[in-house]
Amino acid sequence: MKKDDIITVRIEDFSSEGLGVGYMENTPGLSFADADSKTANTAAGRGPVLFVKDTIIGDVAEVKVMKMKKTYGYARLLRIITPSPDRIEAACPVARACGGCQIQEMKYEAQLRFKEQKVLANLQRIGGFADPPMEPIIGMSYPFRYRNKAQYPIDRDKNGRLIAGFYAGRTHTVIDCRDCLLGAKVNKTILDIVLNHMETYEIEPYDETTGKGLVRHVMIRVGKENASPGQIMVCIVINGSSLPESGRLVKALRAIPGMTCITLNINRERTNVIMGRQLKLLWGKEYIEDTIGNIRFCISPLSFYQVNPLQTEKLYAKALEYAELTGRETVWDLYCGIGTISLFLAQKARAVYGVEIIPDAIRDARRNAERNGITNAEFFAGKAEEVLPEKYEKDGICADVIVVDPPRRGCDMSVLNTMLKIAPKRIVYVSCDSATLARDLNYLCAGGYELKKVCPTEMFANSVHVETVCLLHKPF
Repeated sequence: MKKDDIITVRIEDFSSEGLGVGYMENTPGLSFADADSKTANTAAGRGPVLFVKDTIIGDVAEVKVMKMKKTYGYARLLRIITPSPDRIEAACPVARACGGCQIQEMKYEAQLRFKEQKVLANLQRIGGFADPPMEPIIGMSYPFRYRNKAQYPIDRDKNGRLIAGFYAGRTHTVIDCRDCLLGAKVNKTILDIVLNHMETYEIEPYDETTGKGLVRHVMIRVGKENASPGQIMVCIVINGSSLPESGRLVKALRAIPGMTCITLNINRERTNVIMGRQLKLLWGKEYIEDTIGNIRFCISPLSFYQVNPLQTEKLYAKALEYAELTGRETVWDLYCGIGTISLFLAQKARAVYGVEIIPDAIRDARRNAERNGITNAEFFAGKAEEVLPEKYEKDGICADVIVVDPPRRGCDMSVLNTMLKIAPKRIVYVSCDSATLARDLNYLCAGGYELKKVCPTEMFANSVHVETVCLLHKPF
């Protein structure tokens, strides 16, 4: 197989990036593990793996090889020969071009089955758990309009027209899409107003290649309608210190019901990082409010906050269930962000200690605790791998329960070792990457813990990503 070959492939799985994983029709099937790690063994009778965008599991497709390595390659879809029984028409007209929804052309029930299988396969292959104690995945009743945050890059198309949308996969080419079906309906109204303002006052979008132009992104956050009610934040990221005629823009945006916070974010760096550190309030409050369960959170433009609040309640409820709190426990919450899980747990614990590396997030966590009248939660700014050992070894703060919700790379080894040293009765692990989760669970179980429960939870419908909550017990 070589570049420019046109071949027929059967799609067996998805890669971690949402690409279809296929093999030539005359070669044996491949496992997800082989395909995702690009370690297909041709000597063992397996053909090279091909990664094919815009395909789903079960498709038989004609593809053109675009790049070929020894054991894997990338191919472009030419046509679907036999569609998967789970293939459907995408609801969004730009689903293929946009990099956001990798598997929107797959029935939602099949998406959930795939995610369950993905977690199971990683626990078996990487974690070494022959029969993981899996619970059914917590799915969504409606897999659209769930994102409470969107960041739209601003650009001009080839005809010079101002556009807002999302980057095409693996590129910085903006796909025009003001009404993303994963986001709030009000987003389009906001973008229409901003782009109309730019056209009226001849304000140029930022050009990554030249570093010139003013408006880089428009970030929008929306609170749940039954909680805020429906508070809206608009943050315009600019390559400068001010926006021409900003008062007129504010007046237009204020007419939108629920508008609460309008800010400028200053980012003059030649970087792909969206947000700068400096904020200027144009109108309203410096934050919006939202709730998870009965805890109210204040969210600033720079705060990390789960983008799917309805499913977050289910995720945190499962974490709270697994923690088995009676009101007598000391709990550590590592990678705590603005205290979302911490404050949820504090309702049922004796004391909760949260750790987060971002000082602004810790400031927000403390304020959120104060606003909710929660006095049994304390927060520390720093690296979890440094704060936890220090508080344990120097201050003697132990734990009955430790909750971790690390970034995609998983827990730092020193965090895992300190948890084993502290030996809490229970560890609740919340993960956004089941591969690093499986690796860390293997290490913790080798250190004396037992994996008792695993529950995949849908947070990002129409993508290949899945959250997972696990419970580990320390047998005594």
